[in-house]
Amino acid sequence: MREIRLAARPQGWPTEDTFEMAEAPMPEAGPGQVLVRNVLMSVDPYMRGRMNDVKSYVPPFQLGAPLDGGAVGEVVASQSEQVPMGSYVVHGLGWREYAAVNAAHARVVDPEQADLSAYLGALGLTGFTAYVGLIDIARFQEGDTVFVSGAAGAVGSIVGQIARERGAARVIGSAGSDEKVRHLTDDLGFDVAFNYRDAPVREQLREAAPDGIDVYFDNVGGDHLEAAIGSLKKYGRVAMCGAIAGYNETSAPAGPRNLALAIGKELNLRGFIVSNHNRRMPDFLAEVGPLVRDGRIRFRETIVDGLENAPAAFIGLLKGENTGKMLVRIS
Repeated sequence: MREIRLAARPQGWPTEDTFEMAEAPMPEAGPGQVLVRNVLMSVDPYMRGRMNDVKSYVPPFQLGAPLDGGAVGEVVASQSEQVPMGSYVVHGLGWREYAAVNAAHARVVDPEQADLSAYLGALGLTGFTAYVGLIDIARFQEGDTVFVSGAAGAVGSIVGQIARERGAARVIGSAGSDEKVRHLTDDLGFDVAFNYRDAPVREQLREAAPDGIDVYFDNVGGDHLEAAIGSLKKYGRVAMCGAIAGYNETSAPAGPRNLALAIGKELNLRGFIVSNHNRRMPDFLAEVGPLVRDGRIRFRETIVDGLENAPAAFIGLLKGENTGKMLVRIS
């Protein structure tokens, strides 16, 4: 069995040398476990932080050990009555061909209801992150003007569509190419989008929302967060989901230079870890599941073939080479 291990802790941008492909013994399902043949795995920005040997909300990856992350696969052996052989499950042991998974940590999914890839994206942790961040953290209300950074990415694209479905007055997105900007407005229903490489974000956001914004969903940090703070109305709310602009920096960022505006505007800037909100998963599936199945929430995927190409897929994700969810097809 093949697996991808962390070979070295990157300084700045990860490279192919950060990873190594290794052969490992075929795992066996113990009591209460299932053996899963992984079909698809997810690469996500948060994984970059786990490559650093620092204390965080999730333990760092260990040198010489396989990485992990979201995956979906077929149960080929089972010692659990709850998860029979032949079923498909989502679990957290990606970056390998086979995984022995505790049945309690495996979510059975139905490939007849949606493509397996959707359970790692729009109907998985990605969509759930968008839902929790917008509804619970940013406390979205009908009639809000919403700005989403990294809007063509897996999470951001779902945020904007949920906001639209729930009656946003205006949905604004930023992305890193003209093609992605067209995708946001033409395919996903964003009211306006802009290429953050064309001009300073603060100028383009001010033009897109001359009357200000009520909600900012932050996937980027940096100049996007600073611009959003400047455009937020009184009592504006920010869901701080990610800060990909700084993940590969080797020195600490200066931070938003206008953070003091949060005092007078009485802004609410709140970070969140989606795994602390699992009680909301049934509500998410009940609301978003039908929207996905009916085609009212749309999503793109960037799929790379071959476990051996997972490192390149991850590096490409950090460089913004994906539109929508970045996935690796293992088998």
